[in-house]
Amino acid sequence: MPAALLKRLLTFAATLAVASVLVFAVLELLPGNAAQVILGDSATAESLAALERKLGLDRPALARYADWVGGLLRGRTAESLSYGEPTATLIAERLQVTLPLAVMAMALTVVAALGLGVYAASRHGRLGDVGVMAASQLGIAIPSFWFAILLILLFAVQLQWVGAGGFPGWTEDEGGGLVDGLVALLLPAVALAVVQAAILARVTRSAVLEVMREDFVRTARAKGLTRAQAMRRHVLRNAMIPVLTVAGLQFGNLITGTIVVENVFVLPGVGRLVFQAIANRDLVVVRDVVMLLVAVVVLVNLVVDLLYLAIDPRLRRVAR
Repeated sequence: MPAALLKRLLTFAATLAVASVLVFAVLELLPGNAAQVILGDSATAESLAALERKLGLDRPALARYADWVGGLLRGRTAESLSYGEPTATLIAERLQVTLPLAVMAMALTVVAALGLGVYAASRHGRLGDVGVMAASQLGIAIPSFWFAILLILLFAVQLQWVGAGGFPGWTEDEGGGLVDGLVALLLPAVALAVVQAAILARVTRSAVLEVMREDFVRTARAKGLTRAQAMRRHVLRNAMIPVLTVAGLQFGNLITGTIVVENVFVLPGVGRLVFQAIANRDLVVVRDVVMLLVAVVVLVNLVVDLLYLAIDPRLRRVAR
């Protein structure tokens, strides 16, 4: 087990290193001048030269890359051009919205998908199965931003149960509170979860049906276990490997997918930050946000790999 863990940690570090090179190359080394992109075509030579010095573009690319990565490892980041603050401060503030939103959306996704997937598999070929599959196909076809607009029209405009957008904050000093903050994130979380839950429900159904056809499940039923007991004790645990794989990928998608939904609901999260940074041509913020999103996706995949070892004893034997 320690060797398997070390191997996965080394893979995690190597993936981040490669990703950092690609992010740096795309934003700073491709043809074109980053200072020119930020200031526009009407910029004077003096302003371009000043911004190039501020961004360090007058230094060798390898030195700039080393400074950037070294700063990230030490927890120091460059200063945003449009906000005048370190990007780490900006991202940390926005993560207070984006991370709870992604966790809420993931929780809704897992609960709905597991429930619907197991329900459909247990009624394979019957009306309940057909209904769940039809609903999941509809959920996959609905874009998150369009569903978000429908939720606003129904619950904010027509019923007026919640606000149409904005975020009140997590504390009373900010004008909100824990309950107010969760209420403000509920509709965005539902909008994000619908598509992901539809996909995961279909994966769950397929995985459960495949395990239910295995000989050990038939043996368990022959020994006197009811269908529900066999499902809880044998089927679900063995069906979790493909479900975990997709769920891990989906959590990364939820983090990156908040860009559009946060703009629909006017939420001050990381998604809105990167959208505003692109509009302001603040490449410093874009670079660090993209690197953060890459790190989150890679970290989630690492956690999923470790969960494999915890769930499946066969993988633990192979790891040893």
